[in-house]
Amino acid sequence: MSTYKIGDIIEAKVSGLANYGIFVGLEDGYTGLIHISEVSSRFVKDLSDYVSLGEHILCEVLDVYPKSSQLKLSIKNINYKLIPHYGKIKDTEDGFKLLQMHLPVWIREKSKELNLK
Repeated sequence: MSTYKIGDIIEAKVSGLANYGIFVGLEDGYTGLIHISEVSSRFVKDLSDYVSLGEHILCEVLDVYPKSSQLKLSIKNINYKLIPHYGKIKDTEDGFKLLQMHLPVWIREKSKELNLK
């Protein structure tokens, strides 16, 4: 039984581009196709204007075919671009103290630069 349901928003990796759509792969062996008509409400001339090979994107599930482990997907009505993940930001004990210490210096320097005082 498939864990995917119509309407789900899932993450997928772009594995191929054809003139009719974008092929994606998922970690669990499923594959998907985003037909060119499901990319944008506007005319799509070149799919590489929207995605790149190897890019991770978000997709909306339109249909599920469990026997063939395939999905019909769309990116037309969602914000499909993922923000790159650079790792967890580590908290410090100082918090905003460094900013608080440097802000008056930066203001003084900028004021001098702009001849304000």
